[in-house]
Amino acid sequence: VERGGLRPGRTEREVARDLEALLLDHGADGASFETIVAAGPNSAIPHHRPTEAVLTAGDFVKIDFGALVAGYHSDMTRTFVLGRPADWQQEIYQVVAAAQRAGREALRPGAALRDVDAAARGVIADAGYGKTFGHGLGHGVGLRIHEAPGINATADGTLLAGAVVTVEPGVYLADRGGVRIEDTLVVGGDSPAAAGTHPELLTRFPKELTTL
Repeated sequence: VERGGLRPGRTEREVARDLEALLLDHGADGASFETIVAAGPNSAIPHHRPTEAVLTAGDFVKIDFGALVAGYHSDMTRTFVLGRPADWQQEIYQVVAAAQRAGREALRPGAALRDVDAAARGVIADAGYGKTFGHGLGHGVGLRIHEAPGINATADGTLLAGAVVTVEPGVYLADRGGVRIEDTLVVGGDSPAAAGTHPELLTRFPKELTTL
């Protein structure tokens, strides 16, 4: 963002390549997975692969990426707006931000996985966007980018203290644009002895709606 890499006229692939180069420049062994850069209507596709689509003023730009370091993966998503956001963009961003906050707050050792999903999904449903959130709330992260536990509406089991998981709700409006906000957190601190504590946030990049 600070280097001006996100601006109208650039392509999704150019932004993705620059971001992966920056990961290497800062000591990563590589990217955790193929970086997602999705602009404009493409941001409504949850796992869009970057194309030659050109970033345009007024677009949402959704970026989902992670670094691989010493065999361990990371995972984060942020969504930006190129220019002044429209009312509908501000609305769905705030809905997703509230859902993401509810999901984070539900991360407790012993919590049922489906209840954690429901905490965030309920916020989106209550705002009238329930049908637009079609994937699970999160997943484990570690030696693989997707590990147990899966946090979704049909999951069995409970969260364990020390589990490293994502919380990544989204609202995706076909042919218009979408928002996902994703953090990676450690449940109950980093050991069973910390089971009563709040989850530890590993992805500290700001979550406020950022206009570029």
